[in-house]
Amino acid sequence: MNVHQLAFSFILGLVLGFFFFGTLWLTVRSLTHTRHPGLLVFASFLGRMGVLLWVFYLIVKDGHWQNLLACLLGFLLLRLVLVRRWRPKQLIKSANEGVME
Repeated sequence: MNVHQLAFSFILGLVLGFFFFGTLWLTVRSLTHTRHPGLLVFASFLGRMGVLLWVFYLIVKDGHWQNLLACLLGFLLLRLVLVRRWRPKQLIKSANEGVME
């Protein structure tokens, strides 16, 4: 097991997370502008999951589960960052007020 492989897998997880959640964000934002929102959601889901599963397969096919774990950690870390960054300002304000009470 190589540290460079783990670092590459972690960075690949970050890129994969940005792709997955970025395209999900774009899909949700364009739902009001499309004539077939169900088809858009379904096609977006299939595309995102297809890319995600294909990359996970490529990582794990060498038999090193540690690389898959590093990739998953990068993916989930980016999810946490994007959820905080893209959260509507109103939710942040009400969440902060609830903490003070």
